[in-house]
Amino acid sequence: MRPTVTTAVATSSALSAADRCDRCGAQAYLRVELQSGGELLFCAHHAREHGDKLREIAAHVIDETDKLRETPATAPGDEH
Repeated sequence: MRPTVTTAVATSSALSAADRCDRCGAQAYLRVELQSGGELLFCAHHAREHGDKLREIAAHVIDETDKLRETPATAPGDEH
């Protein structure tokens, strides 16, 4: 008889500067939760390079690459 396996899935939090790309170690902006239960993190470069294939095997994708397009706030003294 096979044992019953129950899997609890934790809700993924937003990516932080501590999250690193599994390919190159740069800051991760894409989290891919795999259908098999694993997780992969990618920088924007590797997310673009492998994104289509990753989405084929993903159960869930958190894409925060839009953070790279946000305009940074003006630093005090830079209003000229």
